[in-house]
Amino acid sequence: MQQPVRCLNPNEKNTMTEIPEAAETAALTPAPAEAAPRIPIKIEEACAALAMALICCITFANVLVRYFTDVSFAFTEEFSIFLMVLLTLFGAAAAFARNSHIRMSFVVDHLPRKLARALEYVVLLLSALMFAIMAYYGTFLFWDDWQYDTTSPGIGIPQWIYTIWLPLLSVVIFLRIVGRLIRFARSRA
Repeated sequence: MQQPVRCLNPNEKNTMTEIPEAAETAALTPAPAEAAPRIPIKIEEACAALAMALICCITFANVLVRYFTDVSFAFTEEFSIFLMVLLTLFGAAAAFARNSHIRMSFVVDHLPRKLARALEYVVLLLSALMFAIMAYYGTFLFWDDWQYDTTSPGIGIPQWIYTIWLPLLSVVIFLRIVGRLIRFARSRA
């Protein structure tokens, strides 16, 4: 708790200042800022925006055609799901790069700074491991679709056109997490 004390300043009489205790000084000092990512996040944001725009256009066109002709485009659901997955993965890459991924920070916000930093390292390492595993197994999924000429159930195009994006974007997210980990380690004061 901060205690007000009288400061005997020759220029000002009876001024009150607060002197923080030593333990509170460390807690009140803001954490050092991280550097911005070297590769701009605008790339992921533009790709996510393009995917969202395509979803909107495809869905709107399908609604119009169904309203006026009572017939539906066959490909819209399949493409919309694919674009939603792309949107999610591009959004995750951007979120990890700017340190705005979903987290429950109530406990971490109340921890001492050293413990909170250690926990952030653990979170980043586990996230990187998860996306490395997704890239690894996603490669097998892509390879199976390629090798066995699997076609999509809705419109019959090669399934690998959809599945190749899982390992590719998992690697992008992995690299964004590694970049964030490096920036986080360098921001240590």
